[in-house]
Amino acid sequence: MKQSVQQTVGTTPVRAWVGGEGAPLVYLHGFEQHPGGAGFLTRLAQGRQVLAPEHPGFGGTGGFDSLVDILDLVLHYRDYLEPLVARHGGPVDLVGHSLGGMFAAEIAAICPDLVRKLVLVNSYGLWLDDHPQPDPFVILPAELRAAKWANPEAWADKEPNSHDGPAAEFMFYRNQNLGAASKFMWPIPDRGLSRRLRHVRAETLIVHGKRDGLLPTAYAHAFAKAIPGSRVVMIDGAGHLPMIEAEDVFVRTLQEFLQA
Repeated sequence: MKQSVQQTVGTTPVRAWVGGEGAPLVYLHGFEQHPGGAGFLTRLAQGRQVLAPEHPGFGGTGGFDSLVDILDLVLHYRDYLEPLVARHGGPVDLVGHSLGGMFAAEIAAICPDLVRKLVLVNSYGLWLDDHPQPDPFVILPAELRAAKWANPEAWADKEPNSHDGPAAEFMFYRNQNLGAASKFMWPIPDRGLSRRLRHVRAETLIVHGKRDGLLPTAYAHAFAKAIPGSRVVMIDGAGHLPMIEAEDVFVRTLQEFLQA
């Protein structure tokens, strides 16, 4: 069974997509919004339990006003993960995409006992002066689409982050989500993560779409250089969302890494 679940973490209401049974895998979404029951999540939930919560301030999850900095966000996710670790009897696998990759890396660095394996997908969190990132909050929608996709024409009318409800509801949540994301990404997504990555103890895989116009491939290699023992997989024919543009390769890559 795959469903949207509302729960309370501490005093914070959290909405999550949950599917499958077995060892838990937690997926943290990117800066635009939660992908819902996307195909890649459904496929990853075959043979294990996948939990994909919305971040504080996104969609149906509260608690944003109580977040002062990135440490507060990490503590929120510590409260979310600790019961999973207790029920499972050991650390969980953690996958983060884009903004969620930044969060996942911070969690793995600050709470290493909670994370067994870590996957960072086209992740924010670093800044390289020689490879500046475009600001996703100020570029026009057409420019964002062109930067985000390897093949923007193919996805122009079927954005995977679309919302099935009324257009007004979609716009409300989108504006709310981008406002929440900007707290951690604007003007640059550097909150000191580069100083903390050496504390990551989880076996780490860095996945990056080769044609990402938001995050140059240099960022994948910067993460790999900073995280001991990590390795990089580049995905051809994909931009910022390789789980969508190259779903088969993405799912196979993650399954091989997580099952090893």
